[in-house]
Amino acid sequence: MTNHIHIIGICGVGTSALAVALKTAGYKVTGSDKGFFPPVSNALKEAGVEFWAGWHPERMKTKDTTPSVRTDTPPQRGGVEQGGNERVGTPDLVVAGGGGTSESNPEIIFAKEKNIPILSFAEAVGKFIVKNESVVVAGTWGKTTSSALLSFILEYAGVNPNYFFGGLSLSHASGKITGSDLSVVEGDEYQAAIWDKKPKFAYYKPTRLLLTAVSWDHADMYETEDSYFETFQNLVNSIPDKKNILANIDDPGVKKVIEGSQVTSYGKSSDSTYRYENVRQDKNGLTFEIVHNNTAHRINSPMIGLYNAENITGAFAMAREIGIEPETIKKALAEFKGLKRRLEKRYANDIVIIDDIAHSPSKARFTLAELRSIYGNSKIIAIFEPNIGGREKMAKKTYDDAFKDADLVIIPRLTKQKISPEKEAPMGGAELAHTISKTLVNTKYIEKDEEVIQYIKANIRKGDVVSFLGSHGFRGMIEETVRQIKDS
Repeated sequence: MTNHIHIIGICGVGTSALAVALKTAGYKVTGSDKGFFPPVSNALKEAGVEFWAGWHPERMKTKDTTPSVRTDTPPQRGGVEQGGNERVGTPDLVVAGGGGTSESNPEIIFAKEKNIPILSFAEAVGKFIVKNESVVVAGTWGKTTSSALLSFILEYAGVNPNYFFGGLSLSHASGKITGSDLSVVEGDEYQAAIWDKKPKFAYYKPTRLLLTAVSWDHADMYETEDSYFETFQNLVNSIPDKKNILANIDDPGVKKVIEGSQVTSYGKSSDSTYRYENVRQDKNGLTFEIVHNNTAHRINSPMIGLYNAENITGAFAMAREIGIEPETIKKALAEFKGLKRRLEKRYANDIVIIDDIAHSPSKARFTLAELRSIYGNSKIIAIFEPNIGGREKMAKKTYDDAFKDADLVIIPRLTKQKISPEKEAPMGGAELAHTISKTLVNTKYIEKDEEVIQYIKANIRKGDVVSFLGSHGFRGMIEETVRQIKDS
């Protein structure tokens, strides 16, 4: 019987969501990672999950009652205060996710020595979250928000679904395990583990698919556009009844992978099964209509970002296909506040500070276009750190005009990553800044975090917008920028 689950690499948005869901379901959950920062560390603390910085297999041995003796590895910022020799007991199962997927990780080596079963993160989601009626939300972008919206609607409607998405909702938990036979899972196309090149969604056995967008991404894993599209084509082919595929037909990549399949559709296109129109946006949110079977449904949402009309329509459509009444869906949508790090306003006064997980050139382009749409002629400063794929030199061409809606781009010190000896070294911060500066001259590389904060502070005026764009947590820079602006 599985009682105690240890998650290596627990500080990822996905692994932390799984950890909280397992803890809430009654499992003992512990975890480790290289370091911990808000908001993920706060979510783990609030759920009562025990975690530590670094890899410490000695803590995974049978619990003893001897006084703990601190090692020379203190807890990272946001971590749980634990003694170096404090033992949490030998787990029944180890989940390897995020930065902990290397087979040379000491905690994985310990698990193998003790014959403790090891699952990849995707295998664990498939085991604990995915049910017989499996709704998978997949796509290059939009999948996190869409799966969060859909799970919130179903929760609001009393369906009590099992669900998981890789983000932090401002309205509900990021994951939940229930007695229901229905699940909603965000389906990531990235590899399941270092030793497993299959995409994560290969483990989620979808019976329904919400497909948001398909555009070449993760060049570190998919070295050609064709290989990326083939993965989504295989996902489409895995759905027995193609009418259970809800596809965004406004997206060229989606149209390509569903070609020849009779699917249910959504989008702005006049021939969409679910069509959205008359979208209006201001600083307070979105209003628009969704038309289905010649009936228009008025939607009000507090979320900003014109692209969220698309996400909302996809979630509305899938909820209707599952059987939820329109009025219930609309009430749920009016209450859903959005996700952390998805155009999240971290500060809004004379200066606006936005936090967004736009970690690739294409995602940065969309996010900045939304900010320009909302804030008009305001000066927009973007602090950008790409994901691993966005640092590959083969991705350079994708940066052309990606930051055209920004007035200034700052590249901070990039988070360290392992460099494969078989591959060309990725771009560093200075090279990335040079690449972006070819189409946006006002681009700077600033090595030290404190200098980034001071440069922002010295170059902002009333009405400006500061946007932090990237997959990492910016090492506390956002919080410190907010603090200094408040105090100035």
